[in-house]
Amino acid sequence: MSKLADEQAEDAKIKTLAGDIEKAQDPEIKKMKSWLKAWGKPESGSSMPGMDHGSDSSMPGMDHGSGSSDDSGMPGMMSDKDMKELKAAKGADFDKKFAQMMIGHHNGAIDMAKDEQKNGKNATAKKLAEDVVKTQTAEVKQLQGMLDKL
Repeated sequence: MSKLADEQAEDAKIKTLAGDIEKAQDPEIKKMKSWLKAWGKPESGSSMPGMDHGSDSSMPGMDHGSGSSDDSGMPGMMSDKDMKELKAAKGADFDKKFAQMMIGHHNGAIDMAKDEQKNGKNATAKKLAEDVVKTQTAEVKQLQGMLDKL
């Protein structure tokens, strides 16, 4: 989704933040994928809508979606319809949709990370969840400020 912002966004701040989000999440996603492999657990498929932001990311809650929850049962995941609408949007319309969807998706990721902090058993995973809450809460605040000006 962040890759779309590079070409379709009009607002330079949206483009910059989308790039920053992608750079921050790529290492998190790789770390979680390595944990799943080490624990003998399957990864979620990258065919899930809104999950791929130009890398090999496929971890739930760690990429960009909307406030809706699709068939995956994960809060904030983009539906196929959401993704198609975003791909079709250009300029200021894209900026608004991107910010709205990213806010919803980040809020879903924050909820999942808070659940990990509360119920998780692995200290390293709980630390990552803490970082996700901190980072994505700040990004939601930035996105809301941008959205208010669009």
